[in-house]
This record gives sequence, structure tokens and C-alpha cells, in this order.
Amino acid sequence: MPHSVPPEADAIVEETMSDAPAKDQGTDNDVTMEETDALPGATNGDDKKDAKLEDLFADVESDDEFPSSRPVKDEFSSSPAAAASPTDGAVPMKASDPELLRMFYQRFFPWRYLFQWLNHSPTPTNDFVHREFAFTLQSDVYLRYQAFPSSDLLRKDVLRQLPTRFEIGPVYTTNPRDRKTLRSSSAFKPLAKELCFDIDLTDYDDIRTCCDKANICGRCWQFITMAIKVVDVALREDFGFRHIMWVYSGRRGAHAWVCDKKARTMDDQKRRAIAGYLEVIRGGAQSGKKVNVWRPLHPHLSRSLKILAPHFESDVLDAQDPWADSNRAEHLLSLLPDKALNESLRKKWDSSPGRASSSKWADIDALAKSGASKNLDAVALRDAKQDVVLEYTYPRLDIEVSKKLNHLLKSPFVVHPGTGRVCVPIDTRRLEDFDPLGVPTVQGLLEEIDSWTGVEKTEEAGDGEEKEKTKSSLQDWEKTSLKPYVEYFRGFVNTLMKDERDPKVKRERDESDAMEF
Repeated sequence: MPHSVPPEADAIVEETMSDAPAKDQGTDNDVTMEETDALPGATNGDDKKDAKLEDLFADVESDDEFPSSRPVKDEFSSSPAAAASPTDGAVPMKASDPELLRMFYQRFFPWRYLFQWLNHSPTPTNDFVHREFAFTLQSDVYLRYQAFPSSDLLRKDVLRQLPTRFEIGPVYTTNPRDRKTLRSSSAFKPLAKELCFDIDLTDYDDIRTCCDKANICGRCWQFITMAIKVVDVALREDFGFRHIMWVYSGRRGAHAWVCDKKARTMDDQKRRAIAGYLEVIRGGAQSGKKVNVWRPLHPHLSRSLKILAPHFESDVLDAQDPWADSNRAEHLLSLLPDKALNESLRKKWDSSPGRASSSKWADIDALAKSGASKNLDAVALRDAKQDVVLEYTYPRLDIEVSKKLNHLLKSPFVVHPGTGRVCVPIDTRRLEDFDPLGVPTVQGLLEEIDSWTGVEKTEEAGDGEEKEKTKSSLQDWEKTSLKPYVEYFRGFVNTLMKDERDPKVKRERDESDAMEF
């Protein structure tokens, strides 16, 4: 990291992972996957054939086997004459229940836009055809190296196997299903993958006081909000990336997908360089000082402090009260440079049990100005306080997710098996309004579709008149609270595809591909 004092050099370890991830489906962490053999899975013989354009988006209108929207009196209705909805009855179904997942993937998942996002074009290219997908099945079997020539075949295979989740990997030199037919294993290599970042609230357990482990609330979610602000502006202003999508992990974190072509084609060395640039917090919960940075501060850190300072006051000092406990207050004192000042602060705080963290933070400057220490170094104290702000607010990234081209990460819009929440995109234009506990759940979506009235009123552009859209013209996701998230995703994908097609942008992008680090 160019702006950090390098601690003892970290050895770069190439990890080899097994085909099966941990069985704890509650975790949000994805893992780096090295070259391993996938567990055997059924292979659709059609997936190696060239895709027909009319089959690409059969899920929208022409797929009679899995229609995306049905009349009210069909088998999914809550009508007495129809089969009971999985949400009916006294016993609630788990989010990973196969029938719930079948309905979700059949009726709500935005297959068309997922295809366009990964394919970077409306018609099939190797960006999609040679892309790896990995399925976690109900039996905890983990299938790697799945690949599909069209979105419709991916959709049908998901509906056939009903994985509890599926992950997205890199684009390879050839179809991943054909890797064992190559004469040389070295010919099967990853070529491109979005640059990804992972932020998980469990990494904040030593500083958040409201929740721990897999639990979250609106107060500790502010740590994710801070992290997104800092990382997003750095990626845009310091590296020139434009197409960055943040996605809620479904429980306690967020993932960033940097989709620019120059990001997708970066090798592992460049990915490690960017990850190292953004890494400031080092060490686990039991370690001492976690921030060691050069002075004067790197411009990225100076900018980050300006972004984080308001959050430190409101979301850390006031909302978390991190030093109310005497043991936690001792950690704060260990981060300050002057022993005499520390002793004065300790006496003051011991004499005022229950003193708020905001008051304790103000005490540092007050006692420093009162002459509590004759040898106080004012500059060292200022630097130490800046480091404290960074330790309690700066993004805590799972750097291993970002370092390797062949890392797999959970797909947007899958259902988290533990919470039932959909992994929806986060609109950074309204970042402060995002509520992780209020996102659609698979059970809630089915209830919404059952209670939908059948008519939606939309305002015609320019004339202020309202136009009624009947159910026959709407897809099922448009009838539910999933709609704004899919529309945001669609807009993101359209902008990305437009950029990919623009000759001027393409030329400028290609000229900047030789990034200096």
C-alpha cells in the first residue's frame, strides 16, 4: 500500500480450495477458487450448441414451459380453486425451500439483464458463453465449471437443479465444460472477470457495540455506508472506473462489481496493487494499533478523512458509544502517544463512570490544552487522533476477494438462504436511504404477487397523463417491491453496453489499458 508504513511483509499465498464451500450457508464470504475438478453434475446436451437468438430471452414472452407471468386463476394464485401458495398455511417455509426458489427463479429473477450484464451485448459472445457459473445445491454439493450458451439455458438449468445460490466466475479461454478435452491443461486459463470487493460487518465486531456476528441493524449498517462512499470515490477518481455496481449480500455486507473493460482484463498483479492501495486497516480483533500510515497523508486518505469525519461524530461516537466500556476505553488510550496525558484521561474517566464516548473524545483535546503533559507533542497527538478516526470508520475489506482473477462471487439477485432477502443492487445516489432489513424477501414477493390488483398506473412521459398497464403487459417483478432494484440494474446494464459499443470510448479505454502501478 503506497500510503502505508509497510509492516512485516505479507507472504503471497496461492490458496487451493476444495470444490465444496463451508456448509454454513449463513456466511457472506466468498472464496478464491483455484483450478480444481468440479463435482460431476448433469450436463444438458444442448448447452454446447450455438444459441438461437429467438431462444435468448424466451423467459420474457415465448417460454410456455416457464411463463414469467400468469393469470390470477393459475396454479400460483391464492384463489381457493388453485393450488395453495407456498406462503399459505401455518408453517412458514424456509428461504431455501425448493418450491420457493422455483417460483422465485421462474417468476422474479431478471435473467435477461443478468445475461446482458455479463455478455456486454444483446447477442451472445464468449463473455457469456465461456463464463463459469458455480451452483451450491440443496444437498451441499458444489458444482463448478458450469457454462451456458444462452440465458435461457442457464435459467432452465437453475430451475432444474434449484441451487440455494449460484456464483459467477471468470471468462475462460474456452468453454469451462470442455476443459478436460484440451490437450494441455495450461490452455485453460481465466481471461477476464469483474474487479470485486467484499465488505462484511463481522470484520467490525471489535468496534460495533449494537450487534455482532451475523446480526445487523440500522446503526451498524452505517459502517457499510461509510465504506461504500470511500471505496466508490477512490475507484472513480483515482483509477478512472465508471461502471461500479454495489450489491447487498443478503445479510450483513456488500459486494462491489467494477465492470469496466480495463478492470475486467486486469491480471492478478494489478488487482493486488489496487487492493493494496485501498487497504489501510490491518490486523484482527485482538491486535493493537491497526492503522500505520505515512505522513503527510496520501491524498486518498486526506479525502477519506473528510468523508468519514461527520460519520465518526454521529455514527460512531453517538450511535455506537464505542468507549463506554472501560476495557474499550483502554484500547483508545493505547492508541494515544503520550503516557502522562493517558494517565490524566484514565483518572478523569474512572471518576466519571458512564461518561459518553463523545465526551471522552473531547476530553483528549481539553486535557492536552490544560497542560496535563509537559512534553506533549501536538503533531503526534493530531496524527494519532486521525489514525483513531480511520480505525473506527475506514473500510475493512476482505482483500483476498479482490486479488485474483479466478475468484467466484455470489450473483446479484440470488436469495440469501438464511434470511430470505434478495441480493439487490444498492443505488449509490440514494445510499443513505438503503435499508438492508427492508429489502424484498422471497416469501414477501410471493405474498405481493398474490395480492396484486391487476392494474398499474404509470405517467406518460411529457404529457402528464396516466396510462394503465394491465397484467398481460407486465412481468411479475414489475408487480412487486423488487421493481426499483431491477430497473436500477437495467439502467446500469444499458449504460455499460452503450459504453462497450461506443467507438470513441472504446478507443480511449484501450489506450488506457496499460495502467501504471
